[in-house]
Amino acid sequence: MGISMSISTTVAALLVLLLMGIARTERVNKSSSVGLFWSTAKEEGDLLRWKPEANDDLSDPTVHEEERHLDGGFSSLDGMLQWAIGHSDPAKLKEATLDIQHLSPEDLKQRQMEIKELMEKLNTPSDAKLMKIAIDDLNNLSVPLEDRRRALEELLILVEPIDNANDLHKLGGLTAVIRELDNVDPEIRTISAWILGKASQNNPFVQNQILELGTLAKLMDMARSNYVEEATKALYAISALIRNNLEGQELFYMEAGDMMLQNILSNSSSDIRLRRKSVFLLADLVECQLDSRKSKEPPFFSNHLLLKSVVDLMASADLDLQEKALYAVKKLLLLRSTDALVFKEVCGLDLALQRMREQLQQLIVDDKFKEYAQDMENLRGEVEAIFLGELDKVRRTTDSALS
Repeated sequence: MGISMSISTTVAALLVLLLMGIARTERVNKSSSVGLFWSTAKEEGDLLRWKPEANDDLSDPTVHEEERHLDGGFSSLDGMLQWAIGHSDPAKLKEATLDIQHLSPEDLKQRQMEIKELMEKLNTPSDAKLMKIAIDDLNNLSVPLEDRRRALEELLILVEPIDNANDLHKLGGLTAVIRELDNVDPEIRTISAWILGKASQNNPFVQNQILELGTLAKLMDMARSNYVEEATKALYAISALIRNNLEGQELFYMEAGDMMLQNILSNSSSDIRLRRKSVFLLADLVECQLDSRKSKEPPFFSNHLLLKSVVDLMASADLDLQEKALYAVKKLLLLRSTDALVFKEVCGLDLALQRMREQLQQLIVDDKFKEYAQDMENLRGEVEAIFLGELDKVRRTTDSALS
């Protein structure tokens, strides 16, 4: 055990340097003096606005095939890293990481070769084998609830690398996980939805597999659950499933997804996490609509109650929600169907922008909020310019009609 711990600590330290890079600093996220706050952790649903390049064929499960054999028994360096960290002593890991940082390039390369040889000798199970073990547990009806939860938790980690996610359905994992969405235990349902979201994020290949299995309707039912964790993870999975996927978005609207979002955004008692995810998903849907100018705009985007709900969120005490709402308003203003008078007379956008400007002027003098306030003021200014431009178009049209 001691030898294994020493090996895994060295492996983890080396891989942390190779894969993780330099940690990014986080901005201070709380201030009781102004009654405003950031969310305490980056949400897994808030995906980067990434779109695959033309030569990035993520729908092809063989994209990363060449990388599978670079790390011994593991199908990815991520898998090796997870194993190594899980079998390391934290204090020794920190010490080993500091030691490796001082290695010369030649010594580091030599250490890499040694680690590779060690991993091959250890013959540790590949990610595919670990996934198959977890899937077999899910397919075994006699496995107790706690072991089912453990199997799902392992899959949640294992599906993060894209090659593992692409293999999930081939191993029977999608069918097994989707079946757990009907489990009587809400925690099992929650983890299952989370797995589907992680596996499908920015991955058209897996998105289409899950959609073809008819899972979206079930996830939308779960998003209406009174169990907040279940609803949050289901909404995260929905967002990941339909991002940049036109067929998925059509199914979303067919299942009354627009009304689901509207109900969450207009209900002040909705959990803050649900509202964040909902306004983020709304902005993503609008952005996709803007990118596909040829398709007809859903009436949902012009619904007065929806528009007012989003504008009202600009006054939220949650800074993350404020920023997401402002970004959504910007995208909504760019639609062909935009009626600037509705934003002014029904939603009070002019007043909301003025209140936000005054708030940001107070925050910008606080060093803890200065960077945030400057970024937000830039975005607020963009939104105001678009809004005033649309109002000017309305005035010119009216004047032309009267002359």
